[in-house]
Amino acid sequence: MNQQNNSPQLQALLQAVSGKLGVPAETLQQELQAGKFDKALAGLKPQEKAAFQQVLADPKKLDRMMNSRQAKALYQKLKG
Repeated sequence: MNQQNNSPQLQALLQAVSGKLGVPAETLQQELQAGKFDKALAGLKPQEKAAFQQVLADPKKLDRMMNSRQAKALYQKLKG
């Protein structure tokens, strides 16, 4: 796993999401790293899933999304 994927911010986000989904953070991280998004995307509409997968497939889009004001606000809200 590279340094970016092991950031404290990512780990905190994984913990928050895993709590909401009822899936252990380690399991969720392993599935996401393996390209298995079934549990992470289970509650999304088909259009939302497609859009999210498109962002995940493009590192530049993913970086812009993770550094957006909305993502940072969501992180702060999930962090408590």
